[in-house]
Parts: sequence; structure tokens; C-alpha cells
Amino acid sequence: MKTIKKLLAALIVSAVTASTFLPFPAKAAGDQITLETSGVLTYQYQKPQKFVVNVKNNTDSEIKNIVVSPDMKDDVSQWPFKTEAQKYTAKIDALAAKETKPVEFNFTERDDVPSTRYTLLFNFTADGGISGSQSFYVLTTAKPEDKKNNSGQDEQRRPAQVQTSSGSGEGVPASADAGGFSNGGASYSGGGEEGSGSTGSVPRVIVTGFDTDPAEVRAGSNFKLTVHLKNTSKATRVSNMLFDLKAPTEGADEQTTSPAFLPSSGSSSIYLDGIKAGGAADITIQLNAKADLLQKPYSIDLSMKYEDGNAAQIEGASSISIPVKQDARFEFSEFEISPETITVGEEANVMCSLYNLGRIKLYNVKASFEGKCVKKAETFIGNVESGATASIDATLEGTKESAGSEKVTMTLSYEDEAGKVSTMTKDLQIEVGPEGMNDMPAAEMEETEQGGLPVIPIAIAVIIVAAAAAAVIIIKKKKKKQMADKEEELLNELDGPSEDERE
Repeated sequence: MKTIKKLLAALIVSAVTASTFLPFPAKAAGDQITLETSGVLTYQYQKPQKFVVNVKNNTDSEIKNIVVSPDMKDDVSQWPFKTEAQKYTAKIDALAAKETKPVEFNFTERDDVPSTRYTLLFNFTADGGISGSQSFYVLTTAKPEDKKNNSGQDEQRRPAQVQTSSGSGEGVPASADAGGFSNGGASYSGGGEEGSGSTGSVPRVIVTGFDTDPAEVRAGSNFKLTVHLKNTSKATRVSNMLFDLKAPTEGADEQTTSPAFLPSSGSSSIYLDGIKAGGAADITIQLNAKADLLQKPYSIDLSMKYEDGNAAQIEGASSISIPVKQDARFEFSEFEISPETITVGEEANVMCSLYNLGRIKLYNVKASFEGKCVKKAETFIGNVESGATASIDATLEGTKESAGSEKVTMTLSYEDEAGKVSTMTKDLQIEVGPEGMNDMPAAEMEETEQGGLPVIPIAIAVIIVAAAAAAVIIIKKKKKKQMADKEEELLNELDGPSEDERE
């Protein structure tokens, strides 16, 4: 018996000793964060009220990027509040160990809810795979005319209590009039008036998109603008709607300054009878784009005036951006070809000028030359500014003898600001002779060009005849001169003194 007791004691001591070295089990992901409220809130008919959720870090380390959002449920009857946004979310960038921070949501009771109790489910996620959800109770108050019929339910309201799917549910006091989502490092994103989180009953009309016909708006052309609108309110119809479009003023001087877009007929104001709750509608207008607009997007401001169901005046504004395209416009000078006739294997220089007459810059300009009798050649010009001139200079090598002048096509390619490639062509004429033709003597080439006529023999005969004629003339002149000299000598002898007289 003593031996058994000793064994049991040894086992207990071993178990206690081992437990001191074993780590405690980690908390479940959902236990690391808990959501808490100060009590059950009662919502009054058409009275917005803040719902404060305290987020607590139960761990010994910092938790980052905590996002809290209510589950608004697919069944609208299970969500007692007006829905003015697709989703409500509140974010805490960082929460220190054991720290608690509040986040707020502004809710307004739906018009058709009874006086009863609703369960709100809030989900949360954070870095490190942390996620979970907790539910809370709220009490609602029916319309004043319905309060009598539901008065019996007021006595059944319970004291504050919290249901949680994970976590402890310890209460942490929170101020119901805390100063917004910047408190404690929390940030808010969701529906509400001007991003404040308010979900009041003021209906909002927003621009969901626009279309143009044609799809590409070109400077100097007319187009139809269609703006898509949506009434975000699920309960209130808007009516008596007046829209006004205002385009930016463009122009280089006072004489050319005017709005970038003007109505092609009528005014810039558009009237719409109304949009039902949660509905959508389109407005259209015919506009003209100024001819001297640069190729870029232009913003149009859209102001809105309309009335809600109680004839209260509401104003709103939005803007849309319309890209405007400019057509490229340029010209070429006449080609300068030197020489205009080459042989196979020889090269000719081709030059011309490019004049950019449009209002857009030409990017990555290239020129390529192709023809049946020349080798393909390419030259890169680069970017050409609006109003600038660029030189195109290429060398063409003859590859095949042509039958007279042969066509060579120059293809100019360029890109616009969006990288879209466009091309334009221009033709020139060049003649390619047989290989080695330029090595022949000039007289022989002339003979060949004359269709094989005996040019050389004729030329030699002409030269010989001319030389013979010249020789005859020279000989005759020489003989005549000799005879004249002899006659003069005889005359001199006759006129001189006699031999006896000289003695």
C-alpha cells in the first residue's frame, strides 16, 4: 500500500513539474479581439443616433489594421436602419496590447420599423488572420401613429445585454457623443453626408458614368453627351430637377477665348422631371468641341438642383472628364533625288522635308522606302513638335534593272500620345540601269543611247574630211604666197641699176 502511495505521489510531482515547462495554449483568433458596447440603445423615429463599438485588444502585442463592419443582411426586414451606403466600415490602424478604442456608426431608423428589439451583428478582421463577430441588441420606436398599437411591447424591453460568438463580453464604458472616427486612431469609410458617416434622409443624386457619341470626341466636331444618374435614396423620390453644364474656358487670346464645349443648339441647361427612389435616369445634350483644343482630357462641371418629397430644395455638383482628340496634319516637300539614274549596286540619295501643320506632337517618326528595283531602306526621324520641320534623308541602292523609271513608295509611320501608330505614304520615281553601265566610254554610251547608230565612224569621217579640206586650203595659200614672193623679187631686179652703172 505504501508503495502504491509512493508511486502516485511521484506521478503527481512529475505532472506538476512537466506542466511548468509546457506553454499555455494560445487564444483562439476570435478571443484576441472583443467588441463591446455600453448598453442597449433605443432609436427614435427619424432621429439619427451614433452606435459606439469599443474594440479591445486582449493580447500582449499590438494588432494592426482592424476593420469593423455591421452585417446589414440580405433580408431588409432584419436591418432596422436606412441604408445610404453599400457598406459601412470603421478601421483602426493599430491597437496596442490590452488597449481599447471606440469606433462609431451613425444609423437612422427606417420609417416602417415597429417598436421592437433587433439584433445587430458586427464582423471584424485584422492582420495575422484574426477575425470574428459579435452581436448586440437595439430597441426601435415606431412612427407616432403606430406607437399605441405597439405600446405593449415597450414593457418587454430588457436591460442591456450582449451576445457574443467569441470573446468575454466585458463592459467598457464609452461616450455616446464621442467626437468622430479620428478619435483613438480609427478611420471611417462608408455612406453618409459628405463622408461624415451621417445617414440622414436627404436624398442624394450621383453621376454613375457617361457616354459620348461618337466614342472619340475630335476637336472641331459635334458629339452627343449622355450622363447616367442615380438616386441613392431607397425611400425618397426626387423631382423638378435642373442640371447645368459648365466647360472650362480655352483660348490663346481674347479673340479666341471661349468654353471648350458649347451646345450645338439650345442652352447648357437640362430639365428632368424626376427619379424614383433607388432609380436611375439619363440626361443628354448635343455639344461642339472647339477646333483649336489641344489633345487632352477636359473637365465639365455639372451642377444639380432638385426637390425631395417634402419640396425641400437640394443642390449638388459633380464633374466628368472628356478626352479630346486632334487629327494629325502634315505635308511633305518635293523629293530631291541625286542621281535620278543609277545602276545595279549603285546608290542614290533621297531627301525631303516633313512639315507638322497640326496641333499634336508626332512621336517616333520613321520613314521606310520600298520598290521593285531598290533595296528596302529605313530612317528614324524622332519626335516632331507641332509647327516644326524635320528632314528625311535616305540612301537607296539599286538591286534590279528597271524598264524606265520605277515607282518607289515612302511609308511614314508615327505615334500619338496614346501610342497609337498611324501611317502615310508618298511615291517617287527612280531609274536603275544594268550593272557596269557606267564603266563604258562616254562615246560608246552615247552610241548605245542612240540605238546602235555608227556615231563614231561618222565622227571620224567628218574629222578626216575637215582635215583634208584644211590641208588643201593651207597648201593653196602657201603656193600663192611663194609665187607672190618670186614676182616681187623679179620686179626688184628690173628696177635696180645696171652692171655698167655699178662699175
